[in-house]
Amino acid sequence: MPEITIVRQEAVQISEQDAAVARRVIFGIVDGLGERGRSQWRRLWNRLLRLEPGEMVEIKTVQPRLGWYHRKHMALEQAVFETQERFEDFESFRTWLKVGASFVDWYPGPKGGVIPVPRSISYANLEQGDMEQFHADAVNFLRTEHAGATLWKHLGPAQRIEMIETVLRSFGE
Repeated sequence: MPEITIVRQEAVQISEQDAAVARRVIFGIVDGLGERGRSQWRRLWNRLLRLEPGEMVEIKTVQPRLGWYHRKHMALEQAVFETQERFEDFESFRTWLKVGASFVDWYPGPKGGVIPVPRSISYANLEQGDMEQFHADAVNFLRTEHAGATLWKHLGPAQRIEMIETVLRSFGE
């Protein structure tokens, strides 16, 4: 769930004409759903505009995941796992894929360096837009020579490319 912290900047006076244009744009493009939603949306904007300089507000947004998209990605991971020769355990494969796709947080390591810690792709922790980005990054990583050499050590570079492209093509990638 993305969290956005908004801070009121120094007081700036805007004309009533500019305020009317801003309202027309804000409420004309995006509005609350139903009468109650429209009322809540307007109250939120009024509260934001009444903040004093330096005051902050935290807004949390939720964009639900699309079930079909999630299932497509999971099926793609499973298909790649089943064709590869390196990993015996699916979770180890998924961890490697997340690290390769840079879907990680970086933390101090035990010896002073930094270590990648894979992030969660569960429904509760990842919204649709972020899932789409992870999926695209994972597909791009799977197309790298490093990924191919890791997954199919005995194949040559051209055969590795053909192997991953065959799997990806079956998912429209």
